[in-house]
Amino acid sequence: MPQPIVETRELTKYYGEVKAVDHLNLTVYEGELFGFLGPNGSGKTTTLLMLMGLTVPTSGTATVAGYDIVKESREIRRVAGLLPEGAGYYEDLTARQNMDYIGQLNGIPKPERERRIKELLEAVGLERWADTKVEKFSRGMKQRLGIAEVLIKRPKIAFFDEPTIGLDPQGVKEIRDIILRLNREEGLTVFYSSHLLYEVQQTCRRVGFIRDGRLIATDTIENLSKKVAGVEGKTLEFELTEVTPELVAEIKAIDGVASVEQEGLRLYVHMERDRSREVSETITKHSSVILLMRPREYSLEDIFLKYYEEA
Repeated sequence: MPQPIVETRELTKYYGEVKAVDHLNLTVYEGELFGFLGPNGSGKTTTLLMLMGLTVPTSGTATVAGYDIVKESREIRRVAGLLPEGAGYYEDLTARQNMDYIGQLNGIPKPERERRIKELLEAVGLERWADTKVEKFSRGMKQRLGIAEVLIKRPKIAFFDEPTIGLDPQGVKEIRDIILRLNREEGLTVFYSSHLLYEVQQTCRRVGFIRDGRLIATDTIENLSKKVAGVEGKTLEFELTEVTPELVAEIKAIDGVASVEQEGLRLYVHMERDRSREVSETITKHSSVILLMRPREYSLEDIFLKYYEEA
């Protein structure tokens, strides 16, 4: 069984009268790629800062890799890395010089430092630009450099705060592929904080939703989807050759059908109990052909909005 690498217990942070994080109870396991989701201002960044020992909680406790975030914050920063949103770089230095400086700050001996810089610049696809000043880098290239800087000390866990924000689709894919490869091939534990739900769905298996500093749900995306489907009853998706107002009205009138949503030639039929046969017969009676019939698949956005509305 994987061991916990992050554990929080009633972790709380006030800024004056504002409660930024509200009694957070969360566990992340070794080797996991965990998504931490919430809108801007929900408490994600404050949580990361506390876990890295960069700000002190008002109350509650937490450990990272077994180290207490208050009493042993220096040890945490030795085994954990953080790529903050809008990370800063020394623009007048090259990529290699930036990494060399970070390596020196972490006390890495020169021979090992030089070897790690070469390996990591290759790993993030920046070997061709190793001696180019960072001021000439695109935002995506800077993000890749930031990931390399996080990894130079061989952390047990990496905290990424909005790592793909502001990137074009190709840049997003490049960062996602790097993170997935690091997790899969090197076993790096990744704590991925973002408000980009689709991106997290492509990257993470288990997620936590935070709203107004409070954790409102945490589980695998698959299990959260099943819970939403269970709350709403059975939902079938139909794609038809023709949809008329009369057809929609007749399906709605079937006993046990709670509601019908229409998107062009696609119908989402929400049922309190299984009425798939009756719905199919009604469609056929109206001379429409069923091109597709399947249980509705919920996106992470659907799941998040359901929990967010109920919180």
